[in-house]
Amino acid sequence: MATARLDYVAPWWTYWLHNFPHFNFSLLSVDSTFKPEDGSYQQSLILLACLGAVGLALSLLFLGGFLVCLCCCRRNLDEDAKRPNTCCITWVAIITGLITCSAVGVGFYGNSETNDGVYQLTYSLYNANHTLESIDNMVATSRGNVETGVKQHLERLDEIFATKPEYLQALRFMQLMMGNIIRELAALPDINKTKVDLAAVADQTTFAEYYRWLTYLLLLILDLIICLAMCLGMAKHSQYLLITLNCAIVVHLQGVSDFCVSPDKFIVNQTKDFLSADVAHYYLFCSRNLPNPFQQSLTICQRSLTTMQIQIQGLLQFSVPVFPSAQRDLTGIQRLLNSTEFSVHQLTALLDCRGLHKDYLDALIGVCYDGVEGLLYLSLFSLLAACALSAMLCVIFRLWTLMGSRSEYDDIDEEDPFNPEPRRFSYNPRRSNTHSFCSYISSFGSQASLHPPPQSSSSSTVPPPEYMNQSMLFGSTPRYENVPLIRGGSPPPSYSPSMRTTYLSMTDAQIRHFGTDFQV
Repeated sequence: MATARLDYVAPWWTYWLHNFPHFNFSLLSVDSTFKPEDGSYQQSLILLACLGAVGLALSLLFLGGFLVCLCCCRRNLDEDAKRPNTCCITWVAIITGLITCSAVGVGFYGNSETNDGVYQLTYSLYNANHTLESIDNMVATSRGNVETGVKQHLERLDEIFATKPEYLQALRFMQLMMGNIIRELAALPDINKTKVDLAAVADQTTFAEYYRWLTYLLLLILDLIICLAMCLGMAKHSQYLLITLNCAIVVHLQGVSDFCVSPDKFIVNQTKDFLSADVAHYYLFCSRNLPNPFQQSLTICQRSLTTMQIQIQGLLQFSVPVFPSAQRDLTGIQRLLNSTEFSVHQLTALLDCRGLHKDYLDALIGVCYDGVEGLLYLSLFSLLAACALSAMLCVIFRLWTLMGSRSEYDDIDEEDPFNPEPRRFSYNPRRSNTHSFCSYISSFGSQASLHPPPQSSSSSTVPPPEYMNQSMLFGSTPRYENVPLIRGGSPPPSYSPSMRTTYLSMTDAQIRHFGTDFQV
């Protein structure tokens, strides 16, 4: 049968997922045929879902190891590095943000595709349920017309024509035809015996799909906010939620793929209790080589109705002049036969395989093409987003570490001359143009021969400097670079004893030359 199926071909990704190994809890290979009621098949789906839990555990181990390494390496950070190199971290953050944005875009597309597939499935289920309900109503109405209405009229006519054997013979023949109609209508499918309400299934599917779509929509928006805001706590919770949802996606993806590879076999097995295999194959395949299993019953009903119509026409023509009271019953039978014949014509059209088969194909295409494709994109989104959020957490932890290492220097002014770090020396052009105390000493060779330098004749007087070049004054010792003297004349506490001795040994001429900066 499968070779004659040319109108539906399962997509390649369903075959790829269907061929994925299936194992039960004992790690024994299990048949990949879709059998949701089988315990071994259920175990294989649970093991596949556990892959997501394994990914969560590996993610947590990776983050834990990264944090341990980060805490250990923090002790070895260069204490002199006030501004560590963050170029690598910046690029990782940028790439992570781009991956997250791309994953969100993939997720939006997958969520829309899945929703379209489920909508097509539910639409087809509603159409098929409407067709089956119409068939059931028409069969019930036709049987009621024949069994109740026609039978009552025939009983009354039997009393009226009691004296006319030839008329009674016509009534017996009509009762025989009525029995044929009832028997053939009973052979038509009874929807009440199926115990499957397609409308209820469609309602439940629509309800579940709405909340699934809404959940993923909120999750996508949350991931987009995380990508823009780089919020740590939200990233953690979003990562766990992504991995949890990915487990559910894996289960549905594998189960739906197994169904899509061989849907006809599963439906035949599920309907074998109330539907014969010939009827199931006729509607599932709708091939020209398969005859309509209800065609014979419908033909017998139509012929019987036609025969009864001929008998009623003859009785109306010959018996009414003799028995005027029979006209009412004969007209009532004729009206019921016309209504039943119209219902049989409608049944012939509804029981044709093309209508239900089209709904069946639409449902398969919605599930196996749009639905499975959307689930694949959602799975890809979950994987990319979880990896990107893990990398984002690592970047944020690293940035926090670097910020913590720089917190020691947050209260240090870049222009503070008392900063003890040697690399903070900066050249000041105002200082290079002033007479330093060191230059005055070096010009005379010793402390005892110090004399004030000649006064400049320039009209512009340079104000006394605020700071002195202490590196030249005290033998270029790096420890005392850029150290100012206090206006009150007292040196800073970091001055060495030799510096204080030199400071106190200054003469009055030197003090007058350098201004009040050196007054004790």
